[in-house]
Amino acid sequence: MQSSSSPETELLVGGQALIEGVMMRSPGAYGVAVRRPDGSLAFQRGKVNSLAKRFPILKLPILRGVAVLFHSLALGIRSLNFSAEQAVAAGTPAEAEAGTQEKKETSNMAIAGSMAFGLGLGIVVFLLAPLWLTHLGEKYLFGGHLSNLSFNLLDGGLRAVFFLGYIFAISRMKDIHRVFQYHGAEHKVVFNYEKRLPLTVANARAQSRLHPRCGTSFLLFVLLVSILVFALIPKSAPFLVKFGGRLLLVPAIAGLSYEVLRFTAKHRAAPLFAILVAPGLALQRITTQEPTDDMLEVAIAALEEALREDGLLVPAETPIPVPAIVPAEISGAAARA
Repeated sequence: MQSSSSPETELLVGGQALIEGVMMRSPGAYGVAVRRPDGSLAFQRGKVNSLAKRFPILKLPILRGVAVLFHSLALGIRSLNFSAEQAVAAGTPAEAEAGTQEKKETSNMAIAGSMAFGLGLGIVVFLLAPLWLTHLGEKYLFGGHLSNLSFNLLDGGLRAVFFLGYIFAISRMKDIHRVFQYHGAEHKVVFNYEKRLPLTVANARAQSRLHPRCGTSFLLFVLLVSILVFALIPKSAPFLVKFGGRLLLVPAIAGLSYEVLRFTAKHRAAPLFAILVAPGLALQRITTQEPTDDMLEVAIAALEEALREDGLLVPAETPIPVPAIVPAEISGAAARA
């Protein structure tokens, strides 16, 4: 299996771990494979309409990162809802399939509600709470004498502690551990495809589960970039101004982080960039776990669904050159390669 895209075209292949499944994305399509309780697989696939094709300005650096982030969030939540339905599906495969057809597309209202809740919770935990604690600490522990840089370093440090604490806490949950195993399966299959090897469980098993362009690495870059960007807001500004400014700067931080992630991943062989990539790879030792063979089968099936929908799945013996591949995963989540 190889790609039929031209060598000049950058082929985006990446994915997201789901509940008992994996979502994979190619440039123009996505595929989802979920393991039902009876052992069968449920599939969902569809076209992906790139925002950059509709609005060329979104191809520009930084702006493209913002577009990819929000588009990936919507697609990820839609896939997650499908996987949740299928992972608990009862009855025969035919009955489950019938139910799937009835609920083929989750309502836009449900998807919007899920996104709003997730974004709201993230804002409270990773923006409002650290800023509030920093504000209190600066006032009562440091007598209001922190410099602008020190204030933002403390604020950023607290965000990092909250983030790492959150990752560690959920990693202790049995169900999340399985999601992290599917995350590892997704990374291994992406590596398998990048190396132009036939998509088989044996080939995927031999690959690393740590990928430099994972969403986990992206989130770490967000933490780092946010410290630098938030320094533009004077610490002497009123609390609501500091908080509002952080909210407004989140898209710019996401766009900058996306560009940093792409650049460091492409140059990770250089010692300096290898150092920048290392923390993300280290954190992936928590957010990815070694998958079972049946999980690798699910990830392979999901990628094949995406490539088939995109018209990129062709016979392996066809001698077609394969362009550079960059996983499109920045969703969410702690679970994106």
